[in-house]
Amino acid sequence: MTAIPLNALRTFEAVATRLSFAKGAEALNVTPAAVSSQIRLLEERLNQTLFHRRGRRIELTEAGRNLLPGVQRGLAELSRAVQSVSQDRQEGVLNVSMMPSILQKWLMPRLHGFYSVHKHIDLRVNVDNDLVDFDQVDMHATVRLGPGKWPGVRSVKLMDDWILPVCSRSFLEQHGPFESVREMQQRFDLLFAPNNVWDPWFRKFGESTRDSRWSILNDSLSILMAAEQGEGIALTRWSLVSRDIRAGRLARPVETVVKADWSHYFVAPPHYYDLPKVTVFRDWLRDKCDQFDPPAGTSGA
Repeated sequence: MTAIPLNALRTFEAVATRLSFAKGAEALNVTPAAVSSQIRLLEERLNQTLFHRRGRRIELTEAGRNLLPGVQRGLAELSRAVQSVSQDRQEGVLNVSMMPSILQKWLMPRLHGFYSVHKHIDLRVNVDNDLVDFDQVDMHATVRLGPGKWPGVRSVKLMDDWILPVCSRSFLEQHGPFESVREMQQRFDLLFAPNNVWDPWFRKFGESTRDSRWSILNDSLSILMAAEQGEGIALTRWSLVSRDIRAGRLARPVETVVKADWSHYFVAPPHYYDLPKVTVFRDWLRDKCDQFDPPAGTSGA
């Protein structure tokens, strides 16, 4: 088959997605005459008519409609390949997304260790509670809390998590001790951000749902701040409070813990997953997570 110039395929994609020679030329920053020339060349090489010309309007022919999806996929894959090669594969910027709570409470206290060893990697963390759409955002990786299965990406489990109640030491001294979880829940409202990650706790203690008087905050960090200030008992994840408990900023009113349904995962699109700088950060995270001890009262503690 006769070789087809890449520029002709780019031109076809620009015109076909806009159904306009003029708009295609504008998108490519070339003249309409140059666009017409590339389309003619492509049609000659393929021996197919790709557009119906109807006055100022154009429509894709059946051949054009069949060609467009493959061209779009090919150009997208080519763009990813060029992007991955054009970056320094070991050094340079590494864009990672994660939730603000896990960034502030778990990663930040450990991050200096990564920077001290891997000075050649410019780690940039984007804070976001939403799942990253790697097709829309140029992000190398993300740390997600979830079931571990997402379409179109590669993932590896970092660590499990546990759900437990916490409060300030002053709150516990004033209102405790608590003999049981039931006593604690009957006497005080639990403070928690509405989220189905707490469902295992409520299931274990026979409650299908529960309202929080602090639901207006809708944020794990704000709930923990309220607990630290003595406003009540917060239901939270162990990964967010282990350091605060050991430092005495928070206390455990009861020893009961419940393993969370969801775990923490390192997630990346396939074309970035094995980049050396991505691998370096992933391996560092896995090592730190392996060193993270579960709370007392669990079978792994």
